Amino acid sequence: MRFEKAEDLLNLAFAMQSNGEGVSLADIEEMFEVSRRTAMRMRDAVVRVYPQTEESVDEGRIKRWRISSATNGRHLALTPDELATLDMASKAFNGRGLRLQAKALRSLAGKIKSFQKCEASRRIEPDLEALIEAEGLAARPGPRPKIDPEHLHKLREAIKACKIVDILYRGKGKAEASVKRVAPYGFLYGHRHYLVGGGTEKGRETARYHFILSQIEGVMVMKEGFSRDRSFDIQAYAEQSFGIWHEKSTEVVWRFTPHAAEAARDFVFHPKQKVTIGKDGSMTVRFKAGGLLEMAWHLYMWGDQVEVIKPAVLKKMLDGHQHEWEGLP
Repeated sequence: MRFEKAEDLLNLAFAMQSNGEGVSLADIEEMFEVSRRTAMRMRDAVVRVYPQTEESVDEGRIKRWRISSATNGRHLALTPDELATLDMASKAFNGRGLRLQAKALRSLAGKIKSFQKCEASRRIEPDLEALIEAEGLAARPGPRPKIDPEHLHKLREAIKACKIVDILYRGKGKAEASVKRVAPYGFLYGHRHYLVGGGTEKGRETARYHFILSQIEGVMVMKEGFSRDRSFDIQAYAEQSFGIWHEKSTEVVWRFTPHAAEAARDFVFHPKQKVTIGKDGSMTVRFKAGGLLEMAWHLYMWGDQVEVIKPAVLKKMLDGHQHEWEGLP
């Protein structure tokens, strides 16, 4: 196979340099969406250009390849697209009330730019300005969660250090906040932002809970640590629900009419969804998740152009509330 896009090989070389453990063939397959045979050819091409590439075997007996950090840094060239994407991501974080992450991205962009030669920076600046203006994200008007950046900073530090935290938390409908001792695991971001944490009892982690970040009024990082449950995967945990509400998963089946199916095909309703298209042009989507209330909120915008086949309780929640659909905004 010929490689007409030399940028793929350069990007692979940069990946071999930036990853301290090196890059495996499986990593190459995933990064570039290629077959194992193509991944091997790409690796060989990079090794030919960089014969000083180091080969090692990790604890899982998987071969990895790494290039010394001093080798190809001088070839690093940033594109306006890459820098504009960083700017867009920073604005997106800021628009969601995540000022700490927005600040970190702006700092990262500044550090990356500092590696560029003055001549290169001047050359890409006009294109960068044009892209930012064309693709910039405006903060949408309307409500958004208000989060104290200092609280978020302490929680992130506690997560990295596996430290117990005491949070002053004002639960739903509560006039006063109370102290909750939590083993923090991570965050879920959506229309509201949540801390996912395990309750603790005599040094032992109990069930996991969601805490709305905007309702945390104080954070104290304790000296006491906790052992993180290595089997816990926050992505898999999030996929058990539609949205944020964590409920027992149930089988979900929705049928969109032929009139709405074209618009519905532009959505991914769940990462594990299965979609079938009927002979009449209708679309049926199936997945397993909890969070029926958020499902009802979402389905409301589809009006009378979606039928809930399963579960029955969700169908009952929508009965009498589906208006005439006028299309998506």
